[in-house]
Amino acid sequence: QVQLVDSGGGLVRAGESLRLSCTASGGGSTIIAKGWYRQTPGKERELVAQITRGGNSNYADSVKGRFTILRDYNENTIYLQMNSLKPEDTAVYYCNARAIASGSPTDYWGQGTQVTVSS
Repeated sequence: QVQLVDSGGGLVRAGESLRLSCTASGGGSTIIAKGWYRQTPGKERELVAQITRGGNSNYADSVKGRFTILRDYNENTIYLQMNSLKPEDTAVYYCNARAIASGSPTDYWGQGTQVTVSS
């Protein structure tokens, strides 16, 4: 299995920035995509940003132009650079890795890190 540890959340004011980090370890599965999801108490978990094995990035419309997903050179760590934060970005952010295990895609999750944006 893949273990994910995410970090970097905190309390910031609107317009400020945060960078989230996620490091993967363990497992021998082939990861085909990594990304960040977020969830608020009253909503379903939603995709924020994703980067595929081939290096293509996808973003939710609500964060395009403000958030950037990055990965290190060996692809063990991904980052979410969040600029121009808004109160509506407040959520628990979860690192995600999608891997092929036993021939089927499987999602792995970090423990979540809280991002709170005040106005």
